[in-house]
Amino acid sequence: MQCQYVNPNPDNFSEHELSTAIDLKIAHFQAHFEGCMEMYSDAQTVAEYLNQHEGWFCRCAEPLKTEPIGNNGYILAVGKYGAFGYDVEPRMAVVLEPPLNGVYHMHSIPLGEEHLGYQIDYQALMSLSEVAASQAASGLESAFRNQGINQLPVVVTKVTWELHMDVMVKFPKLISKLPWKVVQTTGDRLLSEIIRQISPRLTYKVQQDFHNRMNLPMPSKTGRKFQKIDINTLAA
Repeated sequence: MQCQYVNPNPDNFSEHELSTAIDLKIAHFQAHFEGCMEMYSDAQTVAEYLNQHEGWFCRCAEPLKTEPIGNNGYILAVGKYGAFGYDVEPRMAVVLEPPLNGVYHMHSIPLGEEHLGYQIDYQALMSLSEVAASQAASGLESAFRNQGINQLPVVVTKVTWELHMDVMVKFPKLISKLPWKVVQTTGDRLLSEIIRQISPRLTYKVQQDFHNRMNLPMPSKTGRKFQKIDINTLAA
């Protein structure tokens, strides 16, 4: 999946913005990741849990501040980040679409805060696959045994996803005087670090919340994967 900008014409500012655009320089920072986790239950049970995201999303997203919007959307305050003395406290609005053919799509929507100097385009796809318990990562038997459960599951569910983020930032003139390659590299790296802080933590808390609610043991960390991917290699 190719990440698309929230605004397909990011340089096409309003007349008001043009009055200040001469002192600004625009950059796009991108990051692409993929990951997976295991759930010690069948795919239908996992899907029912995920579909009821109003019961787990805000809680599992902590310590991020979240605010529900509509029936399937949330506003997230990501925190304060910056480089070269230029800081922003970005917020993003995301929508969790109902699954289509077993595939979940989560994406950002505009917040109307583009005047703050940034835009965020977030796209994520997630799918569920049911496999035999014998194909689970190591630690399943010991996890059930340690919790005093003799009956092992027949199947487990592997949840896999990929996420793509594109952030547009309008930098003040002072920063635009820096070597642009340095700005670009620093921005890409900072974006990746932010995602690495947030996504694995959310994955762990969702996994933990599901298994606690189902009175099931928590899978070992060997069943969780998260890594950066090269979108250009995938597209080749």
